[in-house]
Amino acid sequence: MISKTFNRYIWLLNTLLQHRRLTFEEISYRWKDSYLGDGKPLALRTFHVHREAIAELFGVMIKCDTATYEYYISSPERLRNDRTRQWLLNSFTISNMIEAGHNMKDRILFEEIPHGTEYIQTVIDAMQQNKELEITYQSYYSDHNQTYHLQPYAMKVYNQRWYVVGYIREKEGIRNIALDRTNDLSIGSETFMMPEDFDAEEYYANTVGIFVNDKLKPQKVVIRAYGIQVEYMRSLPLHFSQQEVNAQKGEYSDFQYHLCLTPELSSHLLAMGETVKVLEPVELKEDIKKRLLATLSNYDS
Repeated sequence: MISKTFNRYIWLLNTLLQHRRLTFEEISYRWKDSYLGDGKPLALRTFHVHREAIAELFGVMIKCDTATYEYYISSPERLRNDRTRQWLLNSFTISNMIEAGHNMKDRILFEEIPHGTEYIQTVIDAMQQNKELEITYQSYYSDHNQTYHLQPYAMKVYNQRWYVVGYIREKEGIRNIALDRTNDLSIGSETFMMPEDFDAEEYYANTVGIFVNDKLKPQKVVIRAYGIQVEYMRSLPLHFSQQEVNAQKGEYSDFQYHLCLTPELSSHLLAMGETVKVLEPVELKEDIKKRLLATLSNYDS
């Protein structure tokens, strides 16, 4: 578990994010009733120390409105738009909640995280030092281990798995490496120059998931969603380019995207079953039909 001091930062930040504006007396009253306060009010000096720590850790300021003497987060959108800090806040908040109620650990369930997280620190160290990684890797398509020399450009979390993206000398191109398929990983002696034109966000911008093929060009994709699936897609877009372009209330809505046609896109759509239909392009529609027919043939046999 994280330290009690860090828990206090998380508690204070979440309290102000939830209630938006509170006087110090109101904050102290809530602190006293929390598991962190042990029935004691929050000291003003401690409060100001926590304010400074939150600014340093999460990049947001807790300011005071001198007209009302209320404290508030000055720019909460900065925290919401910074996915790294938001992910850290969410992770620490859950840890905080579990520590607050020890009897909760069997009532808060998580997805299983595959093997590979033990390599994260080594990858980050290599990225900071601009050093190559030497990786012993076993793909799903081979029975044998392969050794790669990877120049780590960035990391990405997808479906509870960690991936490293960078230039692999043996492949002579940029590829993804899944850490859960890695059997050994160490920092090598070779250094590299991070390409000035590489942008991780841009690299994944036109794809759903982790699969990137430089030969594919993004194109317009239109999907029709039916019934309750419309609300699911509104609340959790398939891709950031999603636009709702047509709606028949209570029946369906059409969503438009700018995407590359990858196997992962097809898999996502197939997972939605009968609640969605591809309208365009024809190439994607035919791929979905082909895979559905192949699925049916498995049951026919």
